[in-house]
Amino acid sequence: MSDFKNYTLPNGINLHIYPTEKFKTIVYSIFLHQNLKKELAAKTALLPYVLERGSKNWPTTRELVITLENLYGADIITEVLKRGERQIVQFILEIVNPVYVQGNGSLEKKGLEVLKDILTNPVVEGDGFKESYVNREKEILVNQVKGLINDKVTYAMERCIQEMCREEDYGVYRLGRLEDLEHMDSSELYSYYQKFLNTAPMDIFVLGNVDTEQTLSLMEETFNFSRGDMFPLEPTLVYKDVEEPRYVEERLEVNQGKLTLGYRTNTLVKDEDYYPLVMCNGILGAFPHSKLFQNVREKASLAYYASSRLEKDKGIMLIASGIETGNYEKALEIIQQQVESMKSGEISEEEFESTRVGLINSVKVMDDSPYQIISRYLSGIISDRQETQEEIIEQINRVRVEDVVRAADKIQLDTIYFLRNKD
Repeated sequence: MSDFKNYTLPNGINLHIYPTEKFKTIVYSIFLHQNLKKELAAKTALLPYVLERGSKNWPTTRELVITLENLYGADIITEVLKRGERQIVQFILEIVNPVYVQGNGSLEKKGLEVLKDILTNPVVEGDGFKESYVNREKEILVNQVKGLINDKVTYAMERCIQEMCREEDYGVYRLGRLEDLEHMDSSELYSYYQKFLNTAPMDIFVLGNVDTEQTLSLMEETFNFSRGDMFPLEPTLVYKDVEEPRYVEERLEVNQGKLTLGYRTNTLVKDEDYYPLVMCNGILGAFPHSKLFQNVREKASLAYYASSRLEKDKGIMLIASGIETGNYEKALEIIQQQVESMKSGEISEEEFESTRVGLINSVKVMDDSPYQIISRYLSGIISDRQETQEEIIEQINRVRVEDVVRAADKIQLDTIYFLRNKD
């Protein structure tokens, strides 16, 4: 796999170009980074959705849609991400490669003009964003935050994180707090946007069948707006010793209890034990052959589902299960037994090798999507551990059982969260 070529534009924007003939489209992806803070999260989350409504040159959604359709169905997407203790606003332009469209060599330039206009030239009324746009997007975002409770599996995971990291920035929800959204006005948001665009660390990725020098020149020409000094990004708190696990119970109208366990792994992505930890999580609960699925769900029939996942940029592991309320004690006991079996090295060769194969396949599949390739490289920037597909596979192949045991031994139970019925 060829790698990204990295440049810094005159205004401090980091540019990453990945020339490849694998895809028929070109993807431009912009990431603006913010420290995840409860007082900033709602403002940061609302920004991309307001900006996406229209720009000065294309002031309505309809005009934007027609313009993009005329660019052979180009697409602009916005997203809000949470990676460790940073919140990231993403803007994506996906456009067909001009080589497949006769006589349209300026297609990229036109598409980028629209993207830049959305990012830097919003629709303004008085001293703020267009009020009707802000109000509508606030309403949508408020409904999205409130709607989290309708997906009880995701809700339980999020609540476990909030309780576990209640005194850390990671406990902040990626879309912010309801009260902040409801009280925000268009001028306050516009003022924040101007400062954010001027000082936020920014990465732009270009992936597709492009000429590197031409692309660099085009990006320098397009994203030439002046910016100030970037604010520093704070490191994510990962290492934490747990004195005593906390138990949190919440009662709602649910048919099925949701038992979620939050563990501190005390392992950074750039640590030597990171890939042993990835293997550990895989053996424990990331696949159908894993210990949690086999022992809690299949053999004991105690859970409708049981799995584990890593929040790698925060260094925490979450075990999620759906159980009958009456099975709480037994389910908790068997789940904890599976974690202890990792620490004592009770790992069969089949569990170990099936996990290795599963992880390597998931790494290979990532190269089938431009978004996944960009996401992996962005992760490398955030974690300060940049690796190619081949290097990741090599690291996975190096892991031995004793390495997994060493990584597992550092894992500590922090929080037990149980969402149960009201009866």
